[in-house]
Amino acid sequence: MHLDTQDSPAITAEVERLLARRTRDIRLKGDIQRLFRARIWSQTAKIIRAWMIWVAFLDVLTLALNMLMLPKAIALSMLLPGAIIPPVVVAVVLVWRKPRAPWLQGATLIAGMLLILLSVALVGVSAGGEFYERHLNIMLFVAITAIIIFGIPLAWTVTIAALALSLYLVFQLQNPRLEIGSAVAATLFFASGIFATVAARRTMTILAQKTFLFELRDRRRVAELAQANDQLKLLARTDPLTGLSNRRWMTETLDHLWSSGRKGPAAVGMLMCDIDDFKRLNDRLGHAEGDRCLVRVAGIIRDNVRHDRDHVARYGGEEFLVLLPEVNEQEAVAVAERIRESVEAAAFPNPASRVSRHVTISIGVAVQAQADEARSPEQLQRQADAALYLAKQTGRNRVLLHSPESTVRKNIRSTR
Repeated sequence: MHLDTQDSPAITAEVERLLARRTRDIRLKGDIQRLFRARIWSQTAKIIRAWMIWVAFLDVLTLALNMLMLPKAIALSMLLPGAIIPPVVVAVVLVWRKPRAPWLQGATLIAGMLLILLSVALVGVSAGGEFYERHLNIMLFVAITAIIIFGIPLAWTVTIAALALSLYLVFQLQNPRLEIGSAVAATLFFASGIFATVAARRTMTILAQKTFLFELRDRRRVAELAQANDQLKLLARTDPLTGLSNRRWMTETLDHLWSSGRKGPAAVGMLMCDIDDFKRLNDRLGHAEGDRCLVRVAGIIRDNVRHDRDHVARYGGEEFLVLLPEVNEQEAVAVAERIRESVEAAAFPNPASRVSRHVTISIGVAVQAQADEARSPEQLQRQADAALYLAKQTGRNRVLLHSPESTVRKNIRSTR
């Protein structure tokens, strides 16, 4: 299961429910259990593989030393049962190299531990004498180390402990040097220690699970906080009425665009758009109708620009600024004229207008061509403002392009 599922409402509710309980009562089930196993699998698998490899290495080293130091007959009796461990370790390591079905990995680990413990016990049983009980104790030590460091499900841990104690009891009952009562007493003694180790391992696992639950909750809260921050940033940069960007965001965009190159953008157009006689519309029809007019005009402007490249912002009360990267004068004027015509064609009522009985818009255009001397965004905006002011003065409902050659602005369209 992918860890992204941790953000689901069901997982979130289950995490809160589990964390509300006492630590000792935490039990992971279902999706959360699968998430936890996926979270710890890599570390657990590395520990198991490393433990297995060291057991095989120590087994081979011990057998080699036995051949050098012990009588030949005793050393040879230890060789065959001791040779069980290396191939078992190889099999377990191969299965635990990558995630597989839990039942397969559990069965492999338990079977591998049984054969390893049996091998250690048989080495002592085959040698007899002082080696008999010594290797049974070594077998229990091997089992205890596995119980302590293996972060595996409790059922697997209990099974390994039970196998170790069962093997110990069976071989001690067959020990010719030990009475039955002593064998049972020794088994009970070691059982208390082993199951205390199992209990400690269970506590460690529960604490790890609780830490994982806190991690899930903290990650969710961080995600919620990040989402809230993103929403606040969006609100801070958005005009609440029209849904367009606001003046602050447009200023940041202009600064970023100009700072991205040493001399500013290669070519850029700027449109200053202003609704004609908007104050008269407010006075005649009321502010509610004025707000509806702003929303409709904002939508028209947004629909007539390139959504993946151009930027539109509500810059003032009834004023809009449009930024057109990588356009020449003809293209910028064409966009402005398309906006003007679309607003006029929409025929929103403005009975108080001195231009038409419907809402109209005037647009000033300024363009920095690729070959022009670089201008700051403030200079380009002042030029667009100047063109807009002249459009207003010469009749409204028109597009005017700022002409750098003279103070006379080019009239693109006369009033109808």
